[in-house]
Amino acid sequence: MKGQPLFKAVAPTSLHVREGEFVAIVGPTGCGKSTLLNATAGLLRPAGGTVAIFGEPLSGLNEKAGYLFQQDALMPWKTAADNVAIALEIGGTRRAEALAQAQDWLKKVGLGRFGDRYPHQLSGGQRKRVGLAQVLVRHPKILLMDEPFGPLDAQTRQIMGTLLLRLWAQDRKAVMFVTHDLEEAIALSDRVVIMSAGPEARIIGDFPIDLERPRDTAEIRLDPRFHTLHRQIWDQLKTEVAKTYGEDMPS
Repeated sequence: MKGQPLFKAVAPTSLHVREGEFVAIVGPTGCGKSTLLNATAGLLRPAGGTVAIFGEPLSGLNEKAGYLFQQDALMPWKTAADNVAIALEIGGTRRAEALAQAQDWLKKVGLGRFGDRYPHQLSGGQRKRVGLAQVLVRHPKILLMDEPFGPLDAQTRQIMGTLLLRLWAQDRKAVMFVTHDLEEAIALSDRVVIMSAGPEARIIGDFPIDLERPRDTAEIRLDPRFHTLHRQIWDQLKTEVAKTYGEDMPS
């Protein structure tokens, strides 16, 4: 509204994600993690600076990216197969071919027998698998994920994480993965990036994750190196989390 001061979610900052790199972004609530994803997707135009995709300035929607949100984006009146196929049909793929590819991707995410089920007939984890197939069926070069496994229980989150890594390893897309779960960030990524508390948040930490691949997201948590990385990253992250809640965080 006129007269209201401009709210700057993210201060001038720079984040470079290499081709095929899996980058997790962590930080306190409201620090602008989703803002970075939305700018990368072309859903939000930065007030300053530029977004470049494979060296080319982004001027509209990022057609090279697939976006998996925290909330389900499935159409309740369509079956699982139809929900995946629609991602191709809107691009001009014939329905028969779109359905064939959809069924193939449902098999890849472990839902080959569930193509005729509607979203309300699927568990939360199964709906996430359909959503993942819906994004990957288009073969995006970049995968944007905003707390995609947040609503799931801990066990299902680990299963989904391992599935994601298995699919990602097949063609190594560039991934920007936003999460509040530091353990999840370390288990999945090549780098963990820390954002400061907002407003005017900025990137204040960048930690390479030198854990061997391939990884099982449950078993990797038992690796001594995992715990060392967790302590190092948490030492910096906890200060920013404390700012959000106005209190000291335990070590």
